[in-house]
Amino acid sequence: MITVLQMARLPNIKVATVLLCCAFVYDIFWVFLSPLIFKDSVMIAVARGDNSGGESIPMLLRIPRVFDPWDGYDMIGFGDILFPGLLVSFAFRYDKANKKGILSGYFLWLIIGYGFGLFFTYLGLYLMNGHGQPALLYLVPCTLGVAVLLGLVRGELKHLWSYGTESPSLRETSGEI
Repeated sequence: MITVLQMARLPNIKVATVLLCCAFVYDIFWVFLSPLIFKDSVMIAVARGDNSGGESIPMLLRIPRVFDPWDGYDMIGFGDILFPGLLVSFAFRYDKANKKGILSGYFLWLIIGYGFGLFFTYLGLYLMNGHGQPALLYLVPCTLGVAVLLGLVRGELKHLWSYGTESPSLRETSGEI
């Protein structure tokens, strides 16, 4: 996952919005809507390894439950880390390129938003009695939503949206090179 985050780079918030919104819909469909079609949540069945002798695909992390007498675990998919992680790494590069401080930048706020998203995911698991939750349902609003709201409040959303797409002559005159 670290290698993917180092190599894959989002150029701007426009691409992040499309990617995260598609992953958001995909996650919700396969967890909540697929049971209406296939009689079972496909994503949960695949993650648990149902119908494969208990073997699960190596695309998730299993996190042990601390106070569970049955030694159960929660699962988080790699996509739940990678998709918001691409946005967080974009925020880090954006802050660095635009000489933003830790509080005036986006990186810290997106890390905090990701933490809240994970908290809401596990709260949803608890409130739904352990029924699988699409983590991106909580992580996308808590990361992309924070970036967009901060951009709006700071008047930088237009720059975040088109960041990296201006022609070199425009960047030279605006002092961005």
